[in-house]
Amino acid sequence: MASDPGGGPAGEDRGGRAWAIGYDALGHVGGVILAVMAGAVFLQVVLRYLGLTGIDGLEEVPRYLFVWLVMIGAAAAMQRSEHTVLDYFINLLSPRGRALVLVLTNGTGIFLFLYLIKLSLVLVPNAQYQTSAGLGLPLGYVFLAIPVGSVLIVLPMLRNLIAASRLLWPKRS
Repeated sequence: MASDPGGGPAGEDRGGRAWAIGYDALGHVGGVILAVMAGAVFLQVVLRYLGLTGIDGLEEVPRYLFVWLVMIGAAAAMQRSEHTVLDYFINLLSPRGRALVLVLTNGTGIFLFLYLIKLSLVLVPNAQYQTSAGLGLPLGYVFLAIPVGSVLIVLPMLRNLIAASRLLWPKRS
């Protein structure tokens, strides 16, 4: 679904580096989220093992953070082209055929995530009226991961789509 856009003019190098740094930071945010999730689960297990009651609402923390982890991790993986892809058949194609497949798959993915953003424009505001049982957290904050993550996923997909389009339809000199 993705392809590294490759090098461009010298002016794009700084933008590309800032792009990579921003998405690397997303990967680190995902690591922090995973550590908080693991810590919350570990604490609950230890408290129950010791015969103590768990902390109210703590079991909801990993569940709600998992949604954010998936969306942020997917965005970081999309930027690095580290997502799951079956490239055996794609590698059998000519370079122009590969570019065509990349245009089609990235275009389809962009459509999907834009549709998720559209749907979440209704979901997130309505979810603000609901609160979680243990934490009392408005669920809109949990569901906000969908549009935020979708935007973060669409950006590298657009970049990949443009790069593949340039390979598919090179400029005439």
